Amino acid sequence: MIQFFFENIDEITLPPNTENWLKELIISEDKKPGEINYIFCDDDHLLQVNKDFLNHDYYTDVITFDYVKGKTISADIFVSLPRILDNSSTLSNAFNSELLRVLAHGVLHLCGYKDKTDEEISEMRQKEDYYLSIF
Repeated sequence: MIQFFFENIDEITLPPNTENWLKELIISEDKKPGEINYIFCDDDHLLQVNKDFLNHDYYTDVITFDYVKGKTISADIFVSLPRILDNSSTLSNAFNSELLRVLAHGVLHLCGYKDKTDEEISEMRQKEDYYLSIF
């Protein structure tokens, strides 16, 4: 089950079929959807999560807490909507496109993709682009 929550921020309307698209992404990666909670929040809330749990003192757009067991994908995924808005403006992308990229990014991490090296970043971007193309 994929659920969406809003913490310290006004609720937004997600693009139609977002939940089904995320489930199909997971299944396409030969995994099974488990319990995934997306928590949309403001920058300050996500900064505090970053400090409290990762000892990082900087803003970010997404933090994923991995509860994967075997092939079943489960997680809490915190998403800063102001960061996505800022990134969409900076990158000249539509807000919904940037939002979907971040939602997919969190799930792709849970499917085993990394983004620390240039090669990993390239592979992650290719996967994000692919799944965005079939939304």
